[in-house]
Amino acid sequence: MLFKLSVKNMKKSIKDYAIYFLTLVLGVAIFYMFNSLDSQQAMLEVSESTRDLIELMINMLGVISVFIAIILGFLIVYANNFLINRRKKEFGIYMTLGMGRRQISKIILLETILVGFLSLIVGLFVGVFASQFMSILVAKLFEADMTEYTFVFSMNSCIKTCVYFAIMYLAVMIFNTLTISRYKLINLLTATKKNEKIRIKNPIVSVIILIIAVCILGYAYWKVTAGISNLNTIEKMLGPIIMGIIGTVLVFWSLSGFILKMIQSRKKTYLKGTNMFVLRQLNNKINTTVVSMSVICLMLFVTITVLSSSLSLKNTMSKDLEEMTPADLNLYKTANLPESYENYYTGETVYYTDEQKEDSRNPVSYSLEYNGYDMNLLQDIVEIPIYAIPEWTWEVSLGDYFDTAKAQFAMLTYHMPETIIKISDYNKIAALYGNEQYSLADDEYMVLCDFDSMVELRNGGLKSGTIIEINGKKYHPKYEECKSGYIMMSTSHTNTGIVLVPDNFEFKDEWKEQYFLAANYNGKTEDEKEKIEETIVGNSSEWSQNILNKGIEIEGFTKISIIEASKGLSTIIVFIAIYLGIIFLIASSAILALKQLTESSDNKQRYSILRKIGCDEKMINQALFRQIAIFFMLPLILAVIHSIFGIQFGLSAMASLASSEELLPSIIATIIIIGGIYGLYFLATYLGSKNIIKEEE
Repeated sequence: MLFKLSVKNMKKSIKDYAIYFLTLVLGVAIFYMFNSLDSQQAMLEVSESTRDLIELMINMLGVISVFIAIILGFLIVYANNFLINRRKKEFGIYMTLGMGRRQISKIILLETILVGFLSLIVGLFVGVFASQFMSILVAKLFEADMTEYTFVFSMNSCIKTCVYFAIMYLAVMIFNTLTISRYKLINLLTATKKNEKIRIKNPIVSVIILIIAVCILGYAYWKVTAGISNLNTIEKMLGPIIMGIIGTVLVFWSLSGFILKMIQSRKKTYLKGTNMFVLRQLNNKINTTVVSMSVICLMLFVTITVLSSSLSLKNTMSKDLEEMTPADLNLYKTANLPESYENYYTGETVYYTDEQKEDSRNPVSYSLEYNGYDMNLLQDIVEIPIYAIPEWTWEVSLGDYFDTAKAQFAMLTYHMPETIIKISDYNKIAALYGNEQYSLADDEYMVLCDFDSMVELRNGGLKSGTIIEINGKKYHPKYEECKSGYIMMSTSHTNTGIVLVPDNFEFKDEWKEQYFLAANYNGKTEDEKEKIEETIVGNSSEWSQNILNKGIEIEGFTKISIIEASKGLSTIIVFIAIYLGIIFLIASSAILALKQLTESSDNKQRYSILRKIGCDEKMINQALFRQIAIFFMLPLILAVIHSIFGIQFGLSAMASLASSEELLPSIIATIIIIGGIYGLYFLATYLGSKNIIKEEE
């Protein structure tokens, strides 16, 4: 009997369960999708290093899934609480007819199990098919071979999803039982007659508080943009974060009184149609949901900022990779090793061998060939020495601009010697890379820098016309600004400064700091290049064993390894951002929807009064639509404003990795994601509220 009653109740309340069911289905589907990557990666034809990166991403997503499960658990309990409150009168009638609390708990238990089972089945069904698109996305991001693609079902992910959601449903069941046990019959029967106490705020006070909130937020915005150079520690970042939270709460606390005062001053607008009713309803809602609206706004802010910044990071890194990896190989080693050095960690003195010292006086190609490497595997070889003059430091280069630079970038090591290269040596590298080549007069120097946050500092020194005197000869800057260029390949523009000097510059042998080699592989196909790559990075070859045994340290980068590492890092960031962003978006949308449905349920009598005074259904529906639209838009608008400055802060913090030029596609993608999920909840809320206010008491 209880089972039949539970099924009938579900059919009768199917519209009430729409938001609850939608949230569960989306939660299950997303949880399955992101946890099924372990099965999807098995079919991807990728290199071993890329597979390691995918496994790292899967492990990180697994850890984050625990956090996601907790968020979804709280969300499910919150949504279920709405359903119970919605049916208080129904439970009161059951108790009047002689049904005990235990039987009512059993009815709710059966309904929870039925809804949970259905949502789990539908969510898994959606998740299984959506995960196939996830496979394609993973393959595209990691540039994997999809020729062996097949439809994949992850049993492990399915079991994991079922277990996690079973635990959540168990928590819901316990919560329901405890909730029902506390209800009294009189409270259940009169639940619909009770109204929330509304305190009308003084409009003047509301306006003053709003002005204070705007000032607090304005200062926080300034700190994370114009004043970002001072936010160089976690402790200093906490200030703007706390100010942002306080400002957000104060905005929503004061907003209802401010809107009421502003609209009331325009009598024609205030008294037109149902505007007075809508305004009073909004005033009451915002008054009673200050904390929840603030939390929702901040969650939306995190969603927008994280999604936009991470997608921009991905686009920028992909674009930079093409430009920053023009050759197949970069190798370098330390020149002129001393007799010994002090171990930083143990404090012990370590002595170099004669063989190590002898090798350090020769270029990289000597070390390769002398120790048995087949140089025919390489082509387009360019080798240059890199110098560091102790007397030519960053401080010396900045000249009169040094004090200004130190005030702005206090953490930089200005006593560090500059990296110096002859102009002809740089032009050899530039010719290989396809970059611009330069020329210098005998008394000129120039600076190459492409790291955005350092360009301004470097330009300050160059504009001051700093004259450098070395070996009794003076050199002045040819240009008043940095020129673009670099020596070592990287994932992005990270060159903080290279000084180019004329070929007649007299270097001392002890100033030689490094030997640098750039080359291409002598192979036509990708497979041939990967095999040559293995001879360089692998430890099994004869030459690599020789240099390891002799203690010779040759370091470097390869185009293949840089691209794999970059794509792996950016993809991991994007996946985690999408995972967290969508869950936060679902949570904030569901809370907003349930809040609005609760308000509609509590205010049915008010809509009945509108009907009695002559309002037709069209006017009532328009009033309801405007209320819900404004209720949904207020936290979103403030979140968007927060995000404008949050994204700028994120881009500044990741200056070497992300670029504002790639922000537009990221923003469009974010709008599509938020518009889809947020819009879906808005539509479901409107239809659900419309159904509620039509019900008879």
